[in-house]
Amino acid sequence: MPVRFHRQKKEACFRGIAASPGVSFGPVFIFLQKELEVPIYQIDKTRHDEEIQRFQSALIKTREQIAQVRAKVANKLGENEAKIFDSHLLVLEDQALIQETIDYHNEHSCNIDYCFHIVAKRYISEFSHINDEYIRERVTDIRDVSRRLLHNLLGQDKIAIGYRLTTPSIILSEDLTPSDAASFSKDRVLGIVTDSGSRTSHSVIMARSLRVPAVVGLHDISWKVEDGDQLLIDGYEGLVFLNPSQKTLQQYGKLEDKHEHRKKVFLKACDVPTQTKDKKPIRLLANIEGLDDVDNVLECQAGGVGLLRTESLYLRGEGFPSEEQQFEIYRTIVSKLTPRPVTIRTLDLGGDKRLKNYAFVAEEENPFMGFRAIRFCLEHKELFKEQLRAILRSSAYGVVKILYPMISSEMEMIQANQVLEEARAELRLQGIRFDENIPIGCMIEIPGAVYIADRLAKHAQFFSVGTNDLIQYLLAVDRINDRIAHLYQPNHPAVLRALVQIVESAKKSKTPVSVCGEMAGDPLYAPFLVGLGIQELSINPVLLPEIKYLLASADLAQLKKLAKQANKMVDPNEILQLFRKFYADHMGTLSL
Repeated sequence: MPVRFHRQKKEACFRGIAASPGVSFGPVFIFLQKELEVPIYQIDKTRHDEEIQRFQSALIKTREQIAQVRAKVANKLGENEAKIFDSHLLVLEDQALIQETIDYHNEHSCNIDYCFHIVAKRYISEFSHINDEYIRERVTDIRDVSRRLLHNLLGQDKIAIGYRLTTPSIILSEDLTPSDAASFSKDRVLGIVTDSGSRTSHSVIMARSLRVPAVVGLHDISWKVEDGDQLLIDGYEGLVFLNPSQKTLQQYGKLEDKHEHRKKVFLKACDVPTQTKDKKPIRLLANIEGLDDVDNVLECQAGGVGLLRTESLYLRGEGFPSEEQQFEIYRTIVSKLTPRPVTIRTLDLGGDKRLKNYAFVAEEENPFMGFRAIRFCLEHKELFKEQLRAILRSSAYGVVKILYPMISSEMEMIQANQVLEEARAELRLQGIRFDENIPIGCMIEIPGAVYIADRLAKHAQFFSVGTNDLIQYLLAVDRINDRIAHLYQPNHPAVLRALVQIVESAKKSKTPVSVCGEMAGDPLYAPFLVGLGIQELSINPVLLPEIKYLLASADLAQLKKLAKQANKMVDPNEILQLFRKFYADHMGTLSL
């Protein structure tokens, strides 16, 4: 563990991940969670039942505590924010976790708190290695619940961080659990800074709800700050200034005023048609995780959902969701958004996204290129068919599209469509309504799919480009590896050429193409994509107003010229500078 050291109070700047927008300045409150010391001792076999009963009592007490926290959050922040703690309650109801703890106790005759500690650590380790940002962040749920349960088993009182704050401060921690974040008081928390975390962590979700800025992923900043230090948070750019100078404070005072003005201007753009300056229509859709995101889609007036990820449904509870459970969620989302279209991506799970309760999801040497997505679905056709039936049934309540992920061959499209046809036939026999002409889409996110796009078009009515994985595979760069993340370059000529080839193949086959990766929501790259001929972008709802405003500032001819210029360049840095200049020229006084 790093050792703290004393130094002169000079300004220092740290860069992390911009997680919650805003600028804040104030004293630091250092909150470092200590690792719980869980004792180990033997329990006589005649007392096993007594020890298991102690475990059951602690589970009940923990459920009651979380239910109380949930009620407080619902009262203070609203029902959407309170739903975070539903996942905590599900952890406590996970029969696999509970039974494994009891089995470990019966086999080793160790005290039950130690047995739970060992089993929970194994779960946390398995989920931490899953190559999916959203899924990895759910580790926080397990960690938070396990700490609370262990506190109860050990007879220790856990003092919430929110009640230890006496003056308004910026919270600095290695990490924050949802329980810690839930105890925050708006009038005492000025902002949040953490060593770890990402944009999808629950503490960040809470920070956004409280409307306080947050910067995460700063690695070891918690060991470079001392009590009495002052912090300035830039939640727009992901910067944290330690003991900022008067000059920096003055600059940020002006910058915050500018951001507030920008926000108001962008929000006004939501009320006008989505089009270029010369009135050429563009479709801006939203990427969402589930039902909780529907209000954001409506608020930003997105044209629909271009990507509904379904993986989170399969990570709840102790088994795969039933067809009926899936149908109810899909139907609710589709009904609320009708007549806007909703594109539902089939399960992208398996290999690196390993479920702990299923032996058939085996460990792999290289999960990045392993048994996942459509490969997993085609191997387990009954599970796949259940999801397809649920999606088909939801199409009776609005406009629905089906999207297959990680397609690498024409045969995969043929086989997937065969399973879909079986699902259709079964519904017809049962007299269940669905859209007989539901559009079928293919994700283009593997380099091999780029080169056979013309063949894939024979089996799909639309393409959706997943730029995140496409860039990663094209450049052989693991974007979650800190040591090589700088090599992940959307502005690399190989990436631009691949996008050109996809668009050209789509034009020849008259197949509509959209982009649902991060490039679509980046104001530096969105103009380039539209200039290539892509008329539909699917992005995070909070990013939509700025993208809409930017695209409305340029004629389609200017966007095409930008794309043509970029594709002639060979230096990624020159390409990036070209995109930055275009952004600055068209945003005018709103440019940062």
